[in-house]
Amino acid sequence: MIWVKATSKLEFHMTAWTPLVLMLRPRSGAQQWVSRESYTLRPHVPVVEYTDLYGNLCQRLVAPYGPFSIHTSAEVMTADTMDTGFGACFMEIQNLPEAVLVYLLPSRYCESDRFGDLAFNITADAAPGYDQVAAIDRWVRNNIRFTPGSSNFPVSAAEVNLRGEGVCRDLAHIAIALCRSISIPARLVVGYLYGLKEMDLHAWYEAYVGGRWYTFDPTQDLVRGGRVAIAYGRDAADVSIFHQFGAGDNLISMEVEVERLPDPTS
Repeated sequence: MIWVKATSKLEFHMTAWTPLVLMLRPRSGAQQWVSRESYTLRPHVPVVEYTDLYGNLCQRLVAPYGPFSIHTSAEVMTADTMDTGFGACFMEIQNLPEAVLVYLLPSRYCESDRFGDLAFNITADAAPGYDQVAAIDRWVRNNIRFTPGSSNFPVSAAEVNLRGEGVCRDLAHIAIALCRSISIPARLVVGYLYGLKEMDLHAWYEAYVGGRWYTFDPTQDLVRGGRVAIAYGRDAADVSIFHQFGAGDNLISMEVEVERLPDPTS
C-alpha cells in the first residue's frame, strides 16, 4: 500500500446563478482508505450531499454569479499494485449479485449489442472469465491508439472503433462494450492515478469475474497501482465530475495534482 495526496482545483465564471451537481469526493472502499480530506468553495454556498445509484458521493449546489472556485484535497491509502486474476472464472448470469446486473446492459456510450462478433473473435482462444477480459484489454491496447487530447467530449464505443484512437475514457468505453457483449459485467471508473504523465483525471475500467471486480487499463502496458477512484458508472454519462445545468460552459480552468506521501505508520 502507498499513501498519496490528490488535489483538484476548478475555476468557473458564472454568467448567472447556476445549479451544479459535483462528483469530487472519493470514498473509502476495498482498494482505498480516505484518511483526511478538505472541500473548499469560494464563495461558500449551501451544499446538499447524496449518494447516487452507483454509490458515488455527489454534491448539489447553486453557484452564484461571477467567479466561483472548488478546491478539493484527499489523503488516501491505496494499493501500490493491482491484483490480477488469470484463471478467474466467468460468472453465470443467474449467479451474479443483483447490483452487478446493470453493468451487463448496453448504455449510452457502450453499445455492447453491436460488438458480439468482434468480442467472440478476440476471445476465441481465451478461457471464460478473466482471461477473456485480458484478451480484450490487449486487443484495445494494440488496435486503438491512446491519443491524449483527441476528443474533448465523450464518444461512443462504436465511434471509437471507427476512429481507431481516443483518450483514456474512449479506450475504456470500447473495452467495456466488448466485455458486456460476451456477458461479462464491466464498469467505468474515473479518478486519480499517481505518476500519470500530463497529469489530469484518468479513466479506466473494471470487470466482474471470479466473484469480484478486477482493474484494467488499456492505456498502459502494465496496470499500475496508486489509483484513487472518485466515481463508478455504466459509462461517461454517469461519472462526470460536474454537471452544469444552464446555458454555456463556464469552466475556466482545472488543475489536478497527485503526490506520494510518506507512510504515516512508519
